[in-house]
Amino acid sequence: MTIRADTSIRAVIFDLGGVLVRTADFGPRESLAKLYGMTLDELMDLVFDHEAGRRAQLCEVTIEQQWDHVRQALGLSVNELKSFQKTFWSRDFLDHELVDTLRTLHRTYRTALLSNAFSELRQVVTERMKFADAFDEMIISSEVHLVKPDPRIYHLVLEKLGVQPEQAVFVDDMLRNIEGAQAVGMHGIQYKNTPQVLADLRTVLNGS
Repeated sequence: MTIRADTSIRAVIFDLGGVLVRTADFGPRESLAKLYGMTLDELMDLVFDHEAGRRAQLCEVTIEQQWDHVRQALGLSVNELKSFQKTFWSRDFLDHELVDTLRTLHRTYRTALLSNAFSELRQVVTERMKFADAFDEMIISSEVHLVKPDPRIYHLVLEKLGVQPEQAVFVDDMLRNIEGAQAVGMHGIQYKNTPQVLADLRTVLNGS
């Protein structure tokens, strides 16, 4: 990706889930949903959007408590929960093209990860996926007790990066999070696919 530096943009900020890390095939999750008499949306809500999941993203409960809620809701044993988790995450993958782009951008721009996520995320990015070097800052909801689209979390990442809102572009797959960023004055790009995001980034960064 060839990008010339534009002084109007000084920072590039990426979401993780649904952007840098995505689910290649929802088949395993659909199989789990069918097994437990649920729709896929209901299963996803149980893991991510139920009260326990939302509280875990704010670190009001631990990740262990969040998964114990899932275990109890589905009537699983501890070993069955481990099998459930393995299947649930089995088709997630890291988009290496986007990570390579971030590493290239990092030479010229300030970069950050801004994610609504459980407390284990920093360790996952740093030790398992090993791409923390692509970021100057990692703002994780469970560490700062704020979630997107709360305007305070956008102001926090801007403060950490030392830039003004109009000097930052934010990439996220969720429209409400893009709208939240735009509401504080940031540029926003909604992720739909990797070629589209790279093209939109090029447009914003080149000022065309």
